[in-house]
Amino acid sequence: MAESPVPLLRAHARHAPWNARGLAAHAAALVDSAGVKPTNASARATPSARAVRFYVANGLLDRPEGAGTAATYGYRHLLQLLAIKIRQREGQTLDAIKVEMKETTGDALERRVAASLAPALSLQLDPVRKNTNPVASWRRISIADGVELHVRDDSPAASDDTVVALRDALRRQLGL
Repeated sequence: MAESPVPLLRAHARHAPWNARGLAAHAAALVDSAGVKPTNASARATPSARAVRFYVANGLLDRPEGAGTAATYGYRHLLQLLAIKIRQREGQTLDAIKVEMKETTGDALERRVAASLAPALSLQLDPVRKNTNPVASWRRISIADGVELHVRDDSPAASDDTVVALRDALRRQLGL
């Protein structure tokens, strides 16, 4: 049975708080790994720090904590930014997205973003082989066609958060 993408999305909350650049970079990594491309020609596929500030100024993103270079953004800001990119992919204008964002609760926003990014969030973990040592079982994580990451279950790198970060970093390095 497939794992729900919501807890996998929530794992990204541990990286908060971010500054505008950090928020944009984190959202860009998720957007890139999900292959989100806007259909609107004037919209960029990946957000930038400048876009984050623009979205705040235009009421698409909630105001951050603090101001100027001390401004910090949390998990809700990440969800809002991802939702903007997802809706742009679907052809919505910023004005329409702004109206939707005002009407959408946090839980609904989180579920929508998680469902849209599910393929990028899911680990697609498959046991590869069983060793005679019960401690040393391996997981295989598909990165791209012909590229896999193998992680031994008893490794410190076997936590879901670490595996997600490794998978995303490898996909970015490959330009996916």
